[in-house]
Amino acid sequence: MSTVNDSFKPAAPLLRYEDFSISFGSGRREKFAVSHLDLEIGVGERVALVGESGSGKTLTALAPLRLEPEGAKTAGRILWSGAKKSNQQSSNQAKAEPVDLLSLPMQDIRDIRGREIAMVFQEPMTALNPLFTIGNQIVEAVQVYQPLISKADCTSAAIDLLKKTGIPEPGKRFHSYPHQLSGGQRQRAMIAMALACKPRLLIADEPTTALDVSLRLQILDLLKELQEESKEDGGMAILLITHDLNLVKHFAQRVAVLNQGNLMEVGLTKQVFKHPENAYTKALVNSEPVRDLAPVMPLAPVLLKAENLSVSYPGTDSTGWFKKSPRHTVLRKVGFELKQGQTIGVIGESGSGKTTLGMAVLGLLGDSAAQITGDVDVLGTVWQKLKPVERRAMRSSLQVIFQDPFGSLSPRMNIMQIVSEGLDVHFPQLSAAERESRVLDILREVGMDRSALLRYPHEFSGGQRQRIAIARALILKPQILVLDEPTSALDVSIQKQVLALLTELQKKYNLAYLMISHDLAVIRAMSHEVMVLKEGRVVEFGDTETLIRHPRQSYTQELFAAAELT
Repeated sequence: MSTVNDSFKPAAPLLRYEDFSISFGSGRREKFAVSHLDLEIGVGERVALVGESGSGKTLTALAPLRLEPEGAKTAGRILWSGAKKSNQQSSNQAKAEPVDLLSLPMQDIRDIRGREIAMVFQEPMTALNPLFTIGNQIVEAVQVYQPLISKADCTSAAIDLLKKTGIPEPGKRFHSYPHQLSGGQRQRAMIAMALACKPRLLIADEPTTALDVSLRLQILDLLKELQEESKEDGGMAILLITHDLNLVKHFAQRVAVLNQGNLMEVGLTKQVFKHPENAYTKALVNSEPVRDLAPVMPLAPVLLKAENLSVSYPGTDSTGWFKKSPRHTVLRKVGFELKQGQTIGVIGESGSGKTTLGMAVLGLLGDSAAQITGDVDVLGTVWQKLKPVERRAMRSSLQVIFQDPFGSLSPRMNIMQIVSEGLDVHFPQLSAAERESRVLDILREVGMDRSALLRYPHEFSGGQRQRIAIARALILKPQILVLDEPTSALDVSIQKQVLALLTELQKKYNLAYLMISHDLAVIRAMSHEVMVLKEGRVVEFGDTETLIRHPRQSYTQELFAAAELT
């Protein structure tokens, strides 16, 4: 991927925030999530908005589409100059009279959504309709832009969009439901939907969070290509919200830094990264994860072991009335040993079987259509041979942090109930005061306080929800922790704190981690050994530093090169 042009000059404003604020509550209880923001995105420009969780990035992005949460109060103006016109007027689109999106009737805003301003949301599983296929949802978006074209042409356009976003077998995936795709594939489908209407502005809220590093670069390259193609129609601008500073360096022409709702710094990307003026920006730029692992003891016992572990699912292709379609194998004879105090990092492209491996060792595939062969040994016991009651008793020693914190946290439970739920099951003898004390202690360790106890998941940012999920897992002090993308929703500064916390807990309690991640910088900082998966097979396995410096397989070399670790 090419770097950003240092001589870039912003074009005419397309979207402009003027003294924009968003707050909750009233009177003395009024709290500003975004305060007096002045920021503009030019025609055809790429701007990145970065900052810590809860800094107001997503609220700033939602405001132009009037998607702010119920109870939010907005002030100031958001001026939009990108109204689509007829072909005869298209050459003068940049000169369109700006309108204040905050004062427009909702009917006018609905006409702008998708057609003029499109958005890729952070959590695709909650944004996609589970009752409709991916193809039907993209076709619906295509029909909004071209209502007179035939159904066959809509289908062809949707499949072409899936192909452009890098989904394998797009014709087949067209008929898949969201739950049948990996996290990365769902995110790419969301991007395809957003691009279907050829918007003037694409707001991308963490669009590559669920993608591995090579696909992140492919998606951003695709957005650049589509931006180039859009110049004939006036040029598409992109507002990128991300915690991945490496992507910001390569993608954005300008970067704006938010902290607690305040704009701290804005400027050309290279200038801000090389010579940050604000102290907060300096801390953000220097927030790469630090490797500070304790060595694994030579005689450390093996806590988790897999031998010839394979997982397959029934095939979905029809082969006739009386013939069964071949099974789809997700994992193929995977084996490893995880010792006390050790971290094994698992990497690979989306759909390579990483999350399936985690679910298999957790024993969470037993009630599905999955066929599992091989053995998983947990704390000296074959996991598959345990009775449900015996397995439940062992779950306090084997915990998990899921990839999607919003989907894994019950919306009907407050944070006190969510974090203490494991205590209620495994330590019922604790009094209410003791439970609350333990919950408060673990919340403080992950950077939260007492004010969170009676609030609900929807009241927190994505990063804050992930910290709550981490607290829920850690409160039982497990011996083994499966980390499925534990920092994917966190910005880099909070990520560094959480990884430092996990490292300290590992040193203190000799915890064993099976860490699944797309972020190779996180894998490098946290893992003693790395397992590389491709299409369900282990293609390389070894000491982290040795493997990163001297990868043997071309697939591994490509992964590390994309992450700029080699």
